[in-house]
Amino acid sequence: MSSNGGSIQLTAQPRTEKKGSAIRGLRLKGRIPAVVYGSELEGTPVHVDAKEFNKVVKTGRSEVFNLTIEGKETIPVIIKDYQQRDNHWLHADFLKISKNKPLRVRVSIDYQGTPAGTKKGGILQVQETEVEVEGLPADLPSTIVVDVSALEVGDKVSASDLKLPKGVTLHVPGEELLASIIVSRAAGVENAAVEGDAAATGGGGEASENKEA
Repeated sequence: MSSNGGSIQLTAQPRTEKKGSAIRGLRLKGRIPAVVYGSELEGTPVHVDAKEFNKVVKTGRSEVFNLTIEGKETIPVIIKDYQQRDNHWLHADFLKISKNKPLRVRVSIDYQGTPAGTKKGGILQVQETEVEVEGLPADLPSTIVVDVSALEVGDKVSASDLKLPKGVTLHVPGEELLASIIVSRAAGVENAAVEGDAAATGGGGEASENKEA
């Protein structure tokens, strides 16, 4: 992989062998079997270097980069999908894109900050780490940042709360729950115990007053 003027590039080699033994051999050599497809491009089997692919993944799945297929052409693509097991890459799908056509992708959500509610026994419960959006490739964010520092116990973050770049639209229901601040089990048990003690103390006092009366 190389960076040329801010544009990430990844080199792929054509893959002719499709048998399981050949694919396993590629993985043992640190290569990832992959397929490139898209508009005016039939599925083309290739393989890429696992370490270089890992660097591209870190930039985000919606990030457009140049894929050079040795002996053929250089095309703009995104990582459409990948398979991983035990921290080892198994397969990848690259989608050829047109810079003038809207693209629908899943973008990672980056939750930042320490929720205020955690100081009162709450914990941050994350339901979704990605969300589907649509927009021109140049407008798509690599990640969507969500500041959770102001959230109190009982507060939540819904899809409609996300701040998207101009020209990018959400493709999930606005009410979809992304994260919330809930009371931890330990805090809940402690609060219940305190309330129980208070009730018992109050009941005992009332009983004493009645007895004295």
